[in-house]
This record gives sequence, C-alpha cells and structure tokens, in this order.
Amino acid sequence: MPETHDDGRVAVYLDFDNIVMSWYDRVHGRNSYSRDRARIAENPQDPEIADRLSRAMVDVGAVIDYSASYGTLVLTRAYADWSSPVNAIYRQQLVARAVDLVQLFPAAAYAKNGADIRLAVDAVEDMFRLPDLTHVVIVAGDSDYVPLAQRCRRLGRYVVGVGVAGSTAKSLAAACDEFEPYDSLPGVQLPAKPAAKAKTDDRGESADKAEGAKDATKAAGAEAKDDAEPKAKPRTRRASKSKPAEEPETFLAFDETPPEDLHAAASRLLERALRVGQGKGDDAGWLHSSAVKQHIRRMDPSFSEKALGYRSFSDFLKSREDLAELEETGHERLVRLKA
Repeated sequence: MPETHDDGRVAVYLDFDNIVMSWYDRVHGRNSYSRDRARIAENPQDPEIADRLSRAMVDVGAVIDYSASYGTLVLTRAYADWSSPVNAIYRQQLVARAVDLVQLFPAAAYAKNGADIRLAVDAVEDMFRLPDLTHVVIVAGDSDYVPLAQRCRRLGRYVVGVGVAGSTAKSLAAACDEFEPYDSLPGVQLPAKPAAKAKTDDRGESADKAEGAKDATKAAGAEAKDDAEPKAKPRTRRASKSKPAEEPETFLAFDETPPEDLHAAASRLLERALRVGQGKGDDAGWLHSSAVKQHIRRMDPSFSEKALGYRSFSDFLKSREDLAELEETGHERLVRLKA
C-alpha cells in the first residue's frame, strides 16, 4: 500500500471496458470474453452467462480506495458504453462512489470504442484546467496510454497505473511512476474455480442419452452370456465419454510471463538494486529494505511482491536468502547482498 499523501490532489481515469474485459479473461481464462461476447450481448440473463459475469465482477471500490491513498480525489471518471448490459450492472455502484460516467457510443458492434482518445484528451485538459493536480491514476492496460502517461509525467504529475495481470502492456507499466496490478489491491481476490459439472446443453444431453441407449442394448444382449461384466463395462465407458473436457487453466502472470520467469526476473531486480545500493550505503553494505523496494519499483513499476505470492516485501527478501541477507532489529529492517 502506498504512503498516504495528505496534500495530494488526485484525478482517476478508468477505461472501464478494458478493465471489465481483462478481469473476465483473468477469471475465466485467456480470450474468454471474446468467446462469450455474442452470448453476453444476446442474453446476459442466461443462467450460465450470468454466473460467469457475477464471478468476474470488478470491485470498483477497491480501485477508488487505493487511489484515495494518494490524497484527495478531485475527480473520478469512467469511460464506457453504459447502455451495454455488462457495464449497466455497475452503474449503481459507480454512482454511489461519485464517479462521473462518460458515455461512449461505439461505431459498430465490435468496434474499438475510442475510450483511449477521449480519456487522453480529458486528462490533458484537466491538467491545464486544474494546475493543482498532483497525481494521475490511469486504470487500463492498453499500450495506447503510454503517450498519455509520459505527457503527464513531463507536466510534473505523479502517474499511477492500475491494470489486470496478464492483460497489461509492459510498456504502459514502465511509463508510469508506479504500477499496481488490480489483482493485488486490498480486498481483490481471484474467485475459486467452480466445481466441474456435467454439460447440460442440448448437444451434451442428446449425446448422453444416445450413449446410454447404446450401452443398454449391449448390456441386454450380453446378459445371458455374463451377468457381472455388462454392468461394469458400459458404466465405465459412458462415464469416460460423458465427462466434459476441462478447459486448461490459462491464468498468466504479468505481461503473460510464466510464474517461474517472473520470479527469476524479480530476483534479478533485487540483485541489481542491492549492487547499485552497495556503493551508496555504509561500509558493511547494509541498506534499508524500504529503500531497496523503492529502487526496484523505479526500475520496474510493475514489480509487486503480492503478485509473486508474498504477503510483504520482507517475506519476499526471506525467500531470497541465497541472494540477500536480512537483519531485523525492532522496526528497522536492513538488507545486503550476500557474499
């Protein structure tokens, strides 16, 4: 969690379609929203679709509360086509948090909605209209926002990015002063995978019925020859055929990097930060862990120990005992590169 800035004045801009689609893919697997888009548009009240949408609900409050930790929220805008059923279910939640809903009308059914252009124009205008803005929070994952982040920084604003792990461009994270994965925000948890259940669609039911009838015929013909065998064989084969094929898990870490590569990259960042800090620390090479983390975040704003599975930066350091030596005295935590 970032340090609270009592005198900060914060503007928050949400590319809402981007965050909703990215989180849907994060929960249900890569490209899930593209596969379900037609069914969602046709009948969002369908029990299966409604359940998938419910499990992939975005916690807008978590984003706003995180943004408020930087200072007073001067304005909060969310850009989307609010006539879409997927976005409409959030309207009450957003209005309750005093979010300004900006309506976008897509030119075609599956066309790009132009949120990036409208959001960028409004953000630049706000920075000149409100010169006291100190922080800009961009909630998106599209690399199209890189020029906006760079311009905000050139105009002296502290830029914070928030995006879904696995769907955020690495270039956008690097363009921000600080980047926080939506997955690691306080209160946000990836829903547990539902228990596997047999298919109930028409094709699945007809297939099961046909298979059952076929097995019953075989069992009746073989009953006179062998009483024990016919009951076991059809039941076993039917179970194996009717069992639905589970869609492989495709939850990816940041920038679609496999977890083992992500951990290796974090270790390299830690080693580099410790080596750089050695020349600036005391003779023994000890550095404050908070300064080391700050340096790592400067090198890679997308770094997050929570995304790696650790509760705190200290836990992350302890897991790298072959690389870093940690010394805790009271509330002070010192770290140095292991010889």
